[in-house]
Amino acid sequence: MTATDSQTDTAAPAEPEAPAEAPGRVLPDVLPLLPEDPPRVGDFWLRARLGANAAGYLYTASDETGRDAVVAMMTEGSSDDAAARDRFVTAVDELPPDVVLAHNDADDDDLALWVALGPIRPDDGSSAAADEQLIAERRGEDVLSAVLMDRIPPMGRVRGPDFRHYWENRRRPGLFRIWPLPWPSALRPASWLALSLSLLTMAIIMVLAILIAWLLFRNSPEVEPDPVIPSPSNTVTITVTPTTPPPGTGSTGPGSPSVSPTTTVPRPGSPGTGSPGPVEPSDRF
Repeated sequence: MTATDSQTDTAAPAEPEAPAEAPGRVLPDVLPLLPEDPPRVGDFWLRARLGANAAGYLYTASDETGRDAVVAMMTEGSSDDAAARDRFVTAVDELPPDVVLAHNDADDDDLALWVALGPIRPDDGSSAAADEQLIAERRGEDVLSAVLMDRIPPMGRVRGPDFRHYWENRRRPGLFRIWPLPWPSALRPASWLALSLSLLTMAIIMVLAILIAWLLFRNSPEVEPDPVIPSPSNTVTITVTPTTPPPGTGSTGPGSPSVSPTTTVPRPGSPGTGSPGPVEPSDRF
């Protein structure tokens, strides 16, 4: 037996290859806006959701000039807590001034606080643009984490139940105010075309409805009741024209004049009419 054969015999057998794992589900980087999300805060139009927790939401946004940003906005529950608002303002003040693009006034007690973070260059496929987007997202997460206080290490030994804010269940976006109104500034050319066609269709339908109504009722005779003029004796004369001759008059010929009996009815409440008779219970209503 040669040395080569002995080395071959003593070599460990090759391990079988592990089966390839199925690719995991890849979550999208952004989520679409929900009807409860504000379409605009300040000068920034919100495009999609980046993340959320009990303290607030992260949105990707851009202004009218095309400047991209990441907007961090408080939830309904956290914005109603004065201490949470103070933590949000403190976290924003600790950021470098050049990364805070805009924010609303902290004195707006009825509105949710928000801050726009950047700068983010347009997505040109380069790593620098992706890094700026990621850095802005991390800063927004830090601001919301300061509100939630979930990154503060515990002091002393952990005892008792876990700490939880009383407003954590109120996770809807906080109150916001939009002025001027977002419509129609955010409409794209396709939306403008659809809106114009809708308005034109409504105008045509209205014109057709008015034309059909005019054609149907243009030849209809005017029906107006004759005015009732009381006589000096406080009576009203009612003229009745029967379609058949009254009994006792006989048949009238083709040339005989028609007879219109006249009945004189005293007006209610006139002198001499007497008091009305007893009122039956069924006639009260």
